[in-house]
Amino acid sequence: MTAENPSEAQIAVHWREEDYYQPPATFIAQANAADPAIFDRFAEERFPECFKEYADLLDWDAYWHTTLDTSNPPFWKWFVGGRLNASYNCVDRHLAKDRNKAALIWVPEPESEDPQAVTYQELYKRVNEFAALLRDFCGLKTGDRVTFHLPMVPELPVSMLACARLGVIHSEVFGGFSGTACGDRVADSGSHILVTMDGYYRNGELVDHKSKADEAVEAAAKLGVEVEKVLVWRRRRGQYASKAAMIEGRDFFVDEVMGDYRGSLVEPVSMPAEAPLFLMYTSGTTARPKGCQHSTGGYLAYVTGTSKYYQDIHPEDTYWCMADIGWITGHSYIVYGPLSLGTTSVVYEGVPTYPDPGRPWRIAERLGVTIFHTAPTAIRMLRKLGPDEPLRYNYRFKHMTTVGEPIEPDVWRWYHDVVGKGQAVIVDTWWQTENGGFLGSTLPAVHPMKPGSCGPGVLGVYPVIYDEDRNVVEAGSGKAGNICIRNPWPGIFQTIWGQPERFVELYYAKYCADTDSKDWHDWPYLAGDGATLGADGYFRILGRIDDVINVAGHRLGTKELESAALTVEEIAEAAAVPVMDELRGRAVEMYIALKPGIAASKDIEDKVVAAIDSRIGKIARPKNVWTVADMPKTRSGKIMRRVIASISNFADVGDITTLANPEIVDDIRHRVQREKSVRGEVPRELTSQEREEIEAYGQTD
Repeated sequence: MTAENPSEAQIAVHWREEDYYQPPATFIAQANAADPAIFDRFAEERFPECFKEYADLLDWDAYWHTTLDTSNPPFWKWFVGGRLNASYNCVDRHLAKDRNKAALIWVPEPESEDPQAVTYQELYKRVNEFAALLRDFCGLKTGDRVTFHLPMVPELPVSMLACARLGVIHSEVFGGFSGTACGDRVADSGSHILVTMDGYYRNGELVDHKSKADEAVEAAAKLGVEVEKVLVWRRRRGQYASKAAMIEGRDFFVDEVMGDYRGSLVEPVSMPAEAPLFLMYTSGTTARPKGCQHSTGGYLAYVTGTSKYYQDIHPEDTYWCMADIGWITGHSYIVYGPLSLGTTSVVYEGVPTYPDPGRPWRIAERLGVTIFHTAPTAIRMLRKLGPDEPLRYNYRFKHMTTVGEPIEPDVWRWYHDVVGKGQAVIVDTWWQTENGGFLGSTLPAVHPMKPGSCGPGVLGVYPVIYDEDRNVVEAGSGKAGNICIRNPWPGIFQTIWGQPERFVELYYAKYCADTDSKDWHDWPYLAGDGATLGADGYFRILGRIDDVINVAGHRLGTKELESAALTVEEIAEAAAVPVMDELRGRAVEMYIALKPGIAASKDIEDKVVAAIDSRIGKIARPKNVWTVADMPKTRSGKIMRRVIASISNFADVGDITTLANPEIVDDIRHRVQREKSVRGEVPRELTSQEREEIEAYGQTD
């Protein structure tokens, strides 16, 4: 490869090695997995039978005869011949012992509303009634698809488990997505029933949500799919939170129809292990939506096992994953994993900083939360807005998770020292929508923690880093490459719904050794992330392969650039973007947002340049550092790097209507582009290829 055309895997790696943190003795003493002998049970020579240990955590109607069927690679089938029902495993089987225990605690965003506990008995009642309604009023049967466009309310897990009870495939679209995005997914899945809500609270406002359903129905119709019924849950009993009209014969309030189904019981349908349980569409793509199809038996076994060993969930825990159920984390680690283990799972309606950044810690204190699970985006936001808030509240976490993207070491240390009060273990988990559950993580009672590194592959998962030519990038080499998983695992998605060729092309074609082979060894899974492997066997994820900036042939990972900037004490958030440069091809520009009470200054911007110089090198020195009041963010708190990259390159920012703070975009654009114009830094008109690069920057697909 030439310097002008470097390989995808040649990412410059300049990470500083971090110190280890040991798990507290109090945690080890109570942990579900504290004996290193567990690694022998899941060693490669025991694959795939090792996953019987996860499957045995479930109740099966019929046992499987084949643990892993590789007859049609890479369309793996797990626990073939086995039959079970996911709803039964998450609800019914806990009734004998724990019917009066809270399965869910729902926390409304308005603090004037009390949290609501939903016991396992009440959950059983609600799931059965809604399953009866779906079956008898909507005419749904096993194998049909239903789309949900629901916010963070108890009706969402109820709806999921009702579908699972019937063997109906559910597809939840993140509540913050537009009606058009929802309609695209309705059409792709072939759903004829849409389940939505009239409104919900976010940032103190009662959001009109039903209006999006009308947009979704219209968008689906344009793609040739008719929505026959729209079921509308109400946020407030007896009231209607939307201005959108209810369309007669199509739209129905669930509470009104439910009168005919009160007290109904629906026998859980015994499903083959390999039957689809749900579709989860990945975000961030402008192509056809990509519906990841997850199985019933393999998926449920995997999220149950990883919840037990990596989240260390015990039935007596109060567990709070602050993700949205509209993403895979919420499916796996708010609903299916925790409820399968019979624990209490907290569901919070609103944003973590409403009405102030102490809100999460008040919730944790009031509910006695023992396990806390969130994303680096939320951790950064809480650190920025309330760096000392956790110290004001009397809660104690035994365990904390970070998920969704790599976490910078400085942010990790704040999470450990301040949020965890130095008493909690942290698992920095790496995985994706396609994976079902964790792929990389420390086993919390056994492995020491290392800021910025997710740790080794999880039990029964054997990662490897390849360069472009399928050569292994060795541990401790200091080189980065494409992280792959050498073997199938039970949580892996089965296919892309309706697009099997795309499934093979995106995830397996690059490194498949022999397309005629039925040996799983020949079919490594390409995750699409860059990574490096330390001599200690810990992986450090550098972000998406596409999220690199090629400066004069040096491929710089955005995550290491941002981590370097965050070592500057005054900085709360940082985002690195590429800008076209006539001499170097691309240059780096840094955007920074400061902690509250700190004024922008040239001195702080100079500190960022110095930090990048010292931690990475002058090749990575940013062309400009822009201090902004806030970053453009999605509703889930992710920084929209595509938007600020477009601003830096004087390109069209695209659709920003779904951002949480679209007004900030014009503020940033006016200031940055005005200053660049004054400096004579207006770039030439971008080529179509360069425009595509900027539009794709920071996307997850």
